[in-house]
Amino acid sequence: MMPSGPLPRACWTSFISLLLVCCLLPPGTQGQEFQLRVEPQNPVVPAGESLLVNCSTDCPSAELISLETSLLKESVGSGLGWAAFQLSNVTGDTQLLCSGFCNGFQMIGFSNITVYRFPERVELAPLPRWQPVGENLTLRCMVSGGAPRDHLTVVLLREEEELGRQPAGDGEPAEVTVTVLASRDDHGANFSCRTELDLRSQGLGLFQNSSAPRKLRTFAMPMTPPRLVVPRFSEVETSWPVDCTLDGLFPASEAQVQLALGDQMLNATVVSHGDTLTATATAKAEQESTQEIVCNVTLGGESRETRGNVKAYSFQGPNLTLREPNATEGTTVTVTCAAGPRVRVTLDGVPAAAPGQPAHLQLNATAKDDRRTFFCNATLEVHGVILHRNRSVQLRVLYGPKIDRAKCPQRLTWKDRTMHILQCQARGNPNPKLQCLQEGSMFKVGTPSPSPLSWGC
Repeated sequence: MMPSGPLPRACWTSFISLLLVCCLLPPGTQGQEFQLRVEPQNPVVPAGESLLVNCSTDCPSAELISLETSLLKESVGSGLGWAAFQLSNVTGDTQLLCSGFCNGFQMIGFSNITVYRFPERVELAPLPRWQPVGENLTLRCMVSGGAPRDHLTVVLLREEEELGRQPAGDGEPAEVTVTVLASRDDHGANFSCRTELDLRSQGLGLFQNSSAPRKLRTFAMPMTPPRLVVPRFSEVETSWPVDCTLDGLFPASEAQVQLALGDQMLNATVVSHGDTLTATATAKAEQESTQEIVCNVTLGGESRETRGNVKAYSFQGPNLTLREPNATEGTTVTVTCAAGPRVRVTLDGVPAAAPGQPAHLQLNATAKDDRRTFFCNATLEVHGVILHRNRSVQLRVLYGPKIDRAKCPQRLTWKDRTMHILQCQARGNPNPKLQCLQEGSMFKVGTPSPSPLSWGC
């Protein structure tokens, strides 16, 4: 029974082929000595190309040689025992059927066309921005297009090292994965994937397509926080050092460090050596308070942080003053030692009445007080630690000249024509000028001189 309605082209071709095979071959003709050849036999051609097909036989009386195919065809020649056809735009795998007659018996021949095409896209999926060392990393390669798939293999690579290979499979797009354990050696390495279309068994070659490489960055971040070294306390408006260190960091040179005093970011100097990162800075508090200092180290999207406190204190003084730095002998001299709040002062061993109160000392200036030094000691307790500061001041007393008559009598008689050295000194502030006279003429003190009958100083 013939089909009752129109058939699609592919179905019509199959129907014609079936009709030719089943209806035109009488029983017992399968063993006829003449055959119909199809050339080329089972060709492999690139997609979209044209193909010249020749149907031929050795039968001397061959007739009605034709080609059955779903592809666009054009007869390009024929002769005794042959016919040639040009196929255009071969885009998919298909079967060719040549048929003809020899002495009333049908001859048929088959050939299978395999179309190959290179992948349209070979792409390695984006890598993590940072990959932790010691954790699994899954590499994904996406492949679109490519045929025949049973000859297409996907290879994943680290630089030129092959990590794994798998058949592309039938999925569209095909996805091939390989899981590796990330290490420090992978930092900065290029990863890629490659397809291999192996048609060597069909007499062609091995065709490779590679993706663009992607660079991996690996990191290791210790679980321990940074070591922060700062003083327990510091004086207001006085600079002090900040030191922050973190060990076991990889790659230490790519870590980011922030040092902050309260809301103020510090200008840190960062140095890395091996797996150790050190950041240093100087800080200064502008007012009395407990200041929080923070050290934050960031790498690979992870952070480690340490916080510490610095007590900023104000230690004013001590201020040691003399009301009259140059006092006249016999006048009253007042010495005062003062300091800021909470500071206790002691003047020449005598403490002030209370912290923050000044200490005073009064005396009647004498010649013995000239060049006398007064000492003031100030103490301030900060976090259980006693801080000390000292000041000193020297008093000058103005007094008239004085001669020690026990050493330098007013008159002295020596034996005539003998040599003597006169040792006389006068004290006073300002320093007095000493003159000794012998019968109206000057006599040198401290120099050997002939003895006079008498002299006086």
